[in-house]
Parts: sequence; C-alpha cells; structure tokens
Amino acid sequence: MKVIVGLGNPGRKYRDTPHNIGFEVADRLASRRGVAFETRRKVKAEVAETEISGERVILVKPMTYMNLSGDAVRMITANLPLEADDLMIVLDEVNLDLGRLRIRENGSHGGHNGLRSIVERLGTQDVPRLRIGVRPDREVDNLTDFVLGSLRPEERKQLEMMTEAAADAVEAWITEGTRGAANRFNAPPTNEQGKPEEK
Repeated sequence: MKVIVGLGNPGRKYRDTPHNIGFEVADRLASRRGVAFETRRKVKAEVAETEISGERVILVKPMTYMNLSGDAVRMITANLPLEADDLMIVLDEVNLDLGRLRIRENGSHGGHNGLRSIVERLGTQDVPRLRIGVRPDREVDNLTDFVLGSLRPEERKQLEMMTEAAADAVEAWITEGTRGAANRFNAPPTNEQGKPEEK
C-alpha cells in the first residue's frame, strides 16, 4: 500500500495557485485512473483510492489548510500498515526553480508549513517527498504573494506541464522506489524538444 498526499489549501481562492500544485498532482493521478475524491470529515481530507502497477494507492488532499496538514496525514495513516517509505508528500518549493522536480527520501521541512506540520505530527523526518519548483524566473515583490496569487499565462502553462511530470514521478516512485524515481526526475527541466534547457 502507498499513500500519496498532495498539499494545498481548500477553497476557490487558492485554486490554480502555485501553492496548490500538490492538490493538482493528486487530481491528475486520480483523473488518469477515473477515480473521484470523496470528503471524509473524520480525517479532515478528501480521499480517493485506486491501484497503480498492482499497488493499492490512497490519494489524499488535506482540507485543514496548509499549516495543519499533519493533522489529516496523522489520522489517515494511524491505522494503516505502512512502512516509512510508503508515504509520499507532494508539495510546492519556492527555493527551486519553476520547472524543476526534486525527490528525496527524508530531510527537514525546509520552511514549508505543510511539510513542517506533517513532520511534527508524525514525529519523524523520514518521509519521502516530491518538491515541485515554483520559484519564478522574474523579479517579484513578495514570494508569498506570488505562490498564493494568479499566474501569467506562460507560467500557468509551465505549471500544468510540471503537474503532468510530477504525476509521472509519483508513479515512478511507486514502481521504482525513491532512489529510482530520484535518478530519473531530479534532473534539469527539458524543453518541448526533450533537450535540457540552458540556464
């Protein structure tokens, strides 16, 4: 069994913002398999169940708001037979360039309030995570306002491409493990021709 937690904030106000890309990845994985999320109030989350490569997979979108994400994750995982590497957190990362993915087996929360809450509630940093870069390649007055605000059309298009790539990375994590998926996806972004982009 695997549990995939996409982080975000509930409500129309936050939809389509960089801070909610975790939700978008969870939605993409559900859409690929034709399953729908249902609200489970007892665990403060929207949940969908499916199967990927023969593995039972539970997709989770905490409805607690970002800084209390750990409450939902703790309740969802409390009675499940999970090992440390059976849980994957999908989140935005302002310290990573837009278009980059980074998978890690463990580590600190890095200042991300959602991951901070999960680490604190689970009592461990040994939680695999997929960070999705949302740092813009333009000057912005305030990064917090940027990740919670509307995007330019070209940025929105790039975020949608990243959502697709991130869903691929999660599926690779299920079948190949954290290190295998990291070897494939922790690389510079590619352009539409599949060549590494120059920086």
